[in-house]
Amino acid sequence: MDLHEVIYSDAVPIESYGPGFFRINGEVIRGGALIHAKGARSWGGYDDLQTVLDMKPHVDFILLGTGAVMTPVPAAFRRALDAAGIGVEPMASPTACRTYNVLVSEGRRVAAVLIPLEATADDA
Repeated sequence: MDLHEVIYSDAVPIESYGPGFFRINGEVIRGGALIHAKGARSWGGYDDLQTVLDMKPHVDFILLGTGAVMTPVPAAFRRALDAAGIGVEPMASPTACRTYNVLVSEGRRVAAVLIPLEATADDA
């Protein structure tokens, strides 16, 4: 197998994640996060719909990380994205992080909207 270094020439990759946080470009974001090629910011969850809708000019679709496991997208959230013409691909947050990094390394116009993994008793 040949290994090749991934180059993110026009993107900000997700470096790591863990219980309650995401590390993007050396910065730790606690709680939910919205990441796109040019940067990252906190995301307030499904009630923070406008932040996601504001991404429309910059992305073709979003990867929605729903936490440790894939869960259904709330109907109102999905309807609002559909009405705005923003495609959404739900998946577990770890999968969304990996998929996002692959897609932005290919130059794709994608964002990741992520719910963090929950802390467990072992994390305390």
